[in-house]
Amino acid sequence: MKILEEKENNLLNRKEVKIIVEAAKNPSFQEAENWIAEKFKAEKELIVIKGIKGKFGRNTFLITSFIYKSKEAKEKLEKKKEKKQEESKEQIPTVQVEKKGEEKPKEDKQLLTKVGKTEIKEEKKEEVKKEA
Repeated sequence: MKILEEKENNLLNRKEVKIIVEAAKNPSFQEAENWIAEKFKAEKELIVIKGIKGKFGRNTFLITSFIYKSKEAKEKLEKKKEKKQEESKEQIPTVQVEKKGEEKPKEDKQLLTKVGKTEIKEEKKEEVKKEA
């Protein structure tokens, strides 16, 4: 594990960290969180992993993360996923499913098509009469 950049951001009460890690496969966010917690001696609750980037064919990965000084600072700046999920559940319309035993009253499609065709023919006849 090699630290590329470690910047203290006093305005946002956090430490911004970029590290390079060697791994056989793509590390998960939890693994990255564990490595950063061990290296910087921080609580896992205060760490936010922003990204894990790797290049094709290499076993090195760039991990960008933020380590907050307090829980309040983290809650103030980071978006909450739970609220978005709850809002999306409320917006989904409910669909009523028909039971197999119930049948909808069927409309006579042939009658409708005949009526529709005769209306069209009558309109065309009127247009022809007007033009003549």
